[in-house]
Amino acid sequence: MSDFCMALSNLRRPRLLMHAARFGLGDYRRDRDLRRLVNGSLSPDKTVPSLMILEADIEASRTAGETSYSAARHIDVLVALLAEARLLRRGLA
Repeated sequence: MSDFCMALSNLRRPRLLMHAARFGLGDYRRDRDLRRLVNGSLSPDKTVPSLMILEADIEASRTAGETSYSAARHIDVLVALLAEARLLRRGLA
C-alpha cells in the first residue's frame, strides 16, 4: 500500500488537470463510476494499482499528443484514483 501512496504523492500532472480531478471528487460515486473504469467493483487495494496503470497509459497518450487522448476520460480516471487512494489510506480496503 505504501508504494502506491508514495507513487501517488509523486504524481506530477498539469495543475488544471489535477484541479478538475479534485473538483470532481464530490460527485464521485464508487458503485457507478468505478464500473466504467475497471472490471468489477473491487477493494481499493486492488483498484488503485489498476487505476494507476490506466492513468499512466492515458498520460503517455497526452504527452505524446495522440489524437485519441480524452481529457474527460483522464479526469474520470484521476477522480477515481484519488477517491480510491483516499479509501485505501483510511483503511477501508
